[in-house]
Amino acid sequence: MALAPPGVPATMPTMRDRHAEGRIMGLDIGGKRIGVAISDETRIIATPVRFVERGAGDRRAFAELIERYTVGRLVVGLPTGMSGREGPQSADVRAYADQLAMDLDLPMDYWDERLSTAIAERTLIAGGSSRADRRTRVDAVAAAVILQGYLDHERYQRR
Repeated sequence: MALAPPGVPATMPTMRDRHAEGRIMGLDIGGKRIGVAISDETRIIATPVRFVERGAGDRRAFAELIERYTVGRLVVGLPTGMSGREGPQSADVRAYADQLAMDLDLPMDYWDERLSTAIAERTLIAGGSSRADRRTRVDAVAAAVILQGYLDHERYQRR
């Protein structure tokens, strides 16, 4: 085993090492808008934050959110049919999310997003949100539903 010079780590940190800490950002990627949710510091609770318009300025918007919330990982909702099969929308989400993770230099996991928008819509209706309010919030709430499922699964796996 070779010794590294003073001040130089014996092994170079991997992306996983560099981002082992920090919050997790959940994304619900649609054709026009991307819902964004953020975990708390302990990675237990997901909170809807906002949506980002898909397009030329989206990378800058994500970079600002990542810095603001100290994000260390992305979780992206993967649209699948009720049978679990991926369709054309899944290919679009994968292409976009893979490039986004590379551009932002963050590790990423996919998470099944089946029924997340329906759950988000029902939650907002139950909370008394108006139709106009639901339109602006449903993407972020769907991202929180996706992220919360991921967080719950990760916590269960650690037990």
